[in-house]
Amino acid sequence: MTVNLRAVHAPLLASAAVVGIAASFLHAPASWTLLWVCLLLPLIGFVARWSPVRSGVVAGALGVAGVALWPVPLVRETGSWLEACGAAAFWLLPALGAALAGGYLRRQAGRVGRAVVEARREQQLELARDLHDFVAHDVSAIVVQAQAARFVAAQDPGQAVRALERIEAAGLSALASMDRTVHALQEAAGGPTAPVPGLAQLPDLVERFEGGKLDADAAAVRELSREADTTAYRVAVEALTNVRRHAPGAAVVRVAVRRVEAGTEISVANSAPARGASGLRGRKRRGGTGLAGLRGRVEAAGGTLRAGASGDGGWLVSAVFPVAAGPEG
Repeated sequence: MTVNLRAVHAPLLASAAVVGIAASFLHAPASWTLLWVCLLLPLIGFVARWSPVRSGVVAGALGVAGVALWPVPLVRETGSWLEACGAAAFWLLPALGAALAGGYLRRQAGRVGRAVVEARREQQLELARDLHDFVAHDVSAIVVQAQAARFVAAQDPGQAVRALERIEAAGLSALASMDRTVHALQEAAGGPTAPVPGLAQLPDLVERFEGGKLDADAAAVRELSREADTTAYRVAVEALTNVRRHAPGAAVVRVAVRRVEAGTEISVANSAPARGASGLRGRKRRGGTGLAGLRGRVEAAGGTLRAGASGDGGWLVSAVFPVAAGPEG
């Protein structure tokens, strides 16, 4: 049978305090009473640090009282009540010091615990955002291509085969995204990590998107910090995913990375969807929080994000990031 020592501290201190006060007023030898006080002080600290609040307060008050009152009978034998009160006040200081030390350690431990909980929550949110940003993009591509293959299979088997090839590529990309999520979990456990994709993977992303056209300025890409680079890639993924969901009939989707006055801009613009086209067929989807969450990421990287209708009836998503500061020289 195991015993929870933390639960024992409070009743042990309360019992020791009551016994000590009684022994002191019954004129026990001063040396024994002083030894009892020296053992009582660390016990007060343990109770303040570990015990439950309610029982700890009661036991701590008894312990402080026991330490403060032990010299009163001795002083009263040869002195006045004023001297006895002075002796009690003198011994009250170390008792309060022990209680404050234990309380301080308790407070610090609580802050560390809350920080750990907050860090775990942030990590969970980070993984959820990764799943949304990357896996949802590839899964939506699989759904759209599967729907297209079903409708053209009878009339044009060649188009169906090409759709199946795109489904295969999107599936492999989704698996790679899941691998990155697993690596992120391993990182939390101290394991190896996997690099987060950036604009270097943008050509492959656009190539997998039917109707996608890329115009990227390599110099503008190199001017981005690592954080801005990965965030810009997320902007492209989110924007292309939204095109698949909400404007699958768009004939052209232009992705551009260029240098602007405020820094480096990445933009994703789609033409107006074809008349009669709709989003993922047969499925009602809840309104996502992709752009709202993405705006926070972009702002955290020092950039700005805007999204809205374009002049030709399509949609435009644009993010501008500041140029990374070069090494001081």
